[in-house]
Amino acid sequence: MKKIEDIIKKHPILLFDGVCNLCNSSVQLVIKNDTKNFFLFAPLQKPEVVKYLEKHHPNLNQIDSIILITRKKTYTKSSAALTVAKHLKGLYPLLYVFYIIPKPIRDLFYDFIAKNRYKWYGKQEQCMIPTTELKNKFL
Repeated sequence: MKKIEDIIKKHPILLFDGVCNLCNSSVQLVIKNDTKNFFLFAPLQKPEVVKYLEKHHPNLNQIDSIILITRKKTYTKSSAALTVAKHLKGLYPLLYVFYIIPKPIRDLFYDFIAKNRYKWYGKQEQCMIPTTELKNKFL
């Protein structure tokens, strides 16, 4: 397997909570609307991802929902979600207008949802296992 450092040179990687039903549904939505195959995906629980974050972004170890790593920048929380939306088909790019709201305010809403996601949407016993057709989109 290629190193994450090499992969992000060509594709942004969306890291997500692999046991969260809301996160898994969100990944499915992104896959369905990422017609240019722009993003790759990996659960935060994957050992290679844990090692990468410990080495390159130790300050992100407290984030347990989504992180978007691109060649130039790493996005977290609402910034990650809005940046992903910007690259999808349909009306999703319109959500990027919320980027004008200061990050601390956006992240208050994001954190509220993230804090309650297991209660509202449930949790799986193990990380999502991609289908054969989708394996090439996952690390």
